[in-house]
Parts: sequence; C-alpha cells; structure tokens
Amino acid sequence: MIEKKPSCLVGLIGAGIQASLTPAMHEGEGDRRGLRYMYRLMDLDLLHLGDDALPQLLTTAQLAGFRGLNITHPCKQSVIPLLDELSENAAAIGAVNTVVFRDGRRIGHNTDCWGFEQNMRENLPSARKHDVVLLGAGGAGAAVAHALMHLGTAHVHIHDLDPIRADNLVAALSHRFGAGRASAVTDLGPTVARADGIVHATPTGMAHYPGLPLPAGMLKPTHWLAEIVYFPLETELLALARRLGCQTVDGRGMAVHQAARAFRLFTGIEANATNMLHDFDALVALQAEHPVSAAAGG
Repeated sequence: MIEKKPSCLVGLIGAGIQASLTPAMHEGEGDRRGLRYMYRLMDLDLLHLGDDALPQLLTTAQLAGFRGLNITHPCKQSVIPLLDELSENAAAIGAVNTVVFRDGRRIGHNTDCWGFEQNMRENLPSARKHDVVLLGAGGAGAAVAHALMHLGTAHVHIHDLDPIRADNLVAALSHRFGAGRASAVTDLGPTVARADGIVHATPTGMAHYPGLPLPAGMLKPTHWLAEIVYFPLETELLALARRLGCQTVDGRGMAVHQAARAFRLFTGIEANATNMLHDFDALVALQAEHPVSAAAGG
C-alpha cells in the first residue's frame, strides 16, 4: 500500500523569480518532514503581468487550495490592501512577504525581519551598530530597518531614490521605537563617512540590475557591510567590500531564515534552518555550474 503523505501546496508571487532558491529549500524541508510539499512560482515577468494582477492571483491560489504564498519584489507593499489581517510585525513594518490562507481569511506576515535579524546575530554579532546607513526603503528595506532597531542600533540613516518612501519609513520607525532613532538622508557622502556599517536593501546587484548602489569611493575598510541580495551571492558591492577588508555578511542567512519561518507559518512545523542552509549552498553550487539557466532570484 502506498503511503499517503500530508500535502502542502504553496507558492511565490514576484517578478523575475525563475532562479529563486526558495521552492527547493521549502520542498527539501517538506520531504524531510514527511510532507508532500509542492511549491509553485507565479512569475509576473513570465506571465506578462503587473502587480495589478495580485487580486486575481491571490483569489486563484486560495480557491485552488494553497496553504499560502510568499510575496517578493515588487508586491510586498501592494499586497497589503488585499489581506484580511496582518500580524503585529507586518503591520508595523508595512510590508508582507508571507500570506497564510486560513479559514477563508488571508493573513499577512513578515519573515524578512526575522531572517535579517538572525543572519546578523549569527554572522556579525559583535559589530558596532551605533550609526548604520540603510540603502533602500522598500518592502525589504522596511523589514531590515525594524530588525536593526531590534538589534539595538542607535540610529538608522535611510537613503532611497524616492525621498517620500524614506520619510514614510522614518515616520513608522519613530512611531514604533521612539523619535530620534531614524532619519532620511539625501547626501550620502558625510553620512556614510561617519557610519559604522552599511546595509544594502535595493535590487541593485541582482542579475537584472548590475552595478553599485553608491559610489565605490565611499566604502572604507572600517565599515561593515550587510547584503540582502542573494542572487548572485557575491554582488559587486559585496566583492568591493571584501577587497577593502570590510567585515561582511551576504544574503544567504537572511534568505534561509526567512524561508524557515515561512515554512513554520505554512505548516505549523518548526523548520531546521541548518538543513535548509545546506540545501541553499548546494543549490548555489549547482547554479554556478549551469549559469545559463539562471535569472534574477526572488
């Protein structure tokens, strides 16, 4: 008699996500936990859709019996009006990367914040975090900013190409953590010069967005650098920081820890992040051997 495993159908909505490592990490952990775990991609680029298709995609997934969805660029904020409920963390951050379908309701969570915080605790535990520059105030940047506050950062200086977005993030941080711990900056030079570290939370450096998010001359050996992009695992910015001798942390830990937390939300089962990290490293090695099949990850 064939053993019937409990099934779990989930997915990812985003743009340019064909090379995402998230499906394989989830399915691998699902197999280890005795689940028939299926993870499907809904790539807006491949489907020639914009984020205005989100209502239809969420409804279709819900009706098809999905347990939930991960949400990535560019939908982490535009998905919020389509949800019935937000976790306390997601509401405070103003961005959602995990939607759980439960009892006919859509509940939004943010596991990016947890993922970044865990990555920093494991890989840069003793780095001075008095003044930190955050590049990017979008969905991922907002999660990182809240995580930096949890880590005890005294002041976060936020730079975004959209000044209004930076100002809105500063307002949200001030409301949650108190005034004076965050500010928006337009002139990066003097701010970076006196900063302890830099966190990069924009798409720059991904396969479809090559380049540096700030002038190379601003980075100094005394800085530490945290990168959240994980495809490629070594961005131009990360490679520059390592050449200079900066303390660095790449995006693999954040990617793994946020996936592990999302797995628990979908299944109710605690994921083994160490095993998922091994899966991640094996997948990165495989993609390096077959670069022609890779696209920007989600």
